[in-house]
Amino acid sequence: MAARPDYPLTLLTEQEFLEITFGDLKAELEHGVIRMMAGAKARHNKVALNIQFALMRRLQGTGCTPYGPDQGIRTVERTIRYPAVAVLCGHDGSNDDDVRLFDDPRVLFEIASAGTFRTDVREKLLEYRALTSVDTIVLVDIGTERVRVVQRIGPDGWSDVGHQAAFDIPLPSLGITLPHAEIFAR
Repeated sequence: MAARPDYPLTLLTEQEFLEITFGDLKAELEHGVIRMMAGAKARHNKVALNIQFALMRRLQGTGCTPYGPDQGIRTVERTIRYPAVAVLCGHDGSNDDDVRLFDDPRVLFEIASAGTFRTDVREKLLEYRALTSVDTIVLVDIGTERVRVVQRIGPDGWSDVGHQAAFDIPLPSLGITLPHAEIFAR
């Protein structure tokens, strides 16, 4: 029997991860380990675009911009997430045109599916809450058209409410409200 070489486990840095070309595949970096992601379904993409478009119209000229799922967000060491929509403020100058990774989002939207629910609710939610810049995290369930809104209510406090009926989402740090009907418009 041939001896199997012993390869040490090497965790990737954020920079090493960003240098990898995945082609049509999508991945996140999770504590230094590449985590492959499946492509989104049509309804997921439609809702993500609805959110991004609704935010874009309301935020034009404010210095805050909604970014789609290709904008990386550094959460904890050696971890890069790609939320469905991230709102960043103060990054609208030409100095940030080539930036692939930010660490100061103001508002984050994750669109949960059966396959991503566990990661979105357990891991990502904790990581997002640890970012001092984050004011609101919205978990969107496209199957039931419900939202869960997690909002900062102080330096260490959070409100976490799952809404069973249609709910227009207040985004106090942006001074706007996002209508439920626009999020789930077909």
